[in-house]
Amino acid sequence: MLFEAYYYLGWARVLKKLPFSKVAPTLGIEKKETPLAFNQSDKETAHRVSLVIHIMSRYTLWESQCLVKAIAGMKMLEKRNIDSTLYLGTAKDESGKFVAHAWLRSGPYFISGSEGMEKFTVVAKYAKSMNRVNVQGETYG
Repeated sequence: MLFEAYYYLGWARVLKKLPFSKVAPTLGIEKKETPLAFNQSDKETAHRVSLVIHIMSRYTLWESQCLVKAIAGMKMLEKRNIDSTLYLGTAKDESGKFVAHAWLRSGPYFISGSEGMEKFTVVAKYAKSMNRVNVQGETYG
């Protein structure tokens, strides 16, 4: 899994260089969230994905911050048929400048970016659902 995480971190870094309008459709269904309910058999896998993303992000030769980690984690969960939601948020820092943050949730668990996320206002969210049904029972797409 470590090699896979390194690979997807690199892939996500390349995506970050592209115009977001080209990347957004690959992230899932915009303005939707996956359920907070979680298949307990996926809990350990989601935890391992989170762990390897955080470990390998320290060893990449490129910047692997919040958005890169969130996209890489989403791709790894998708490969394992596990739902996830990627959130994008903005806030103002102490000097009044806009800052952005990204985080990834699967079920009730945060895979990446949970540190400081409460300071950010969600401006976009993308659901990657493997069963294509959201919390309200609506079918995506």
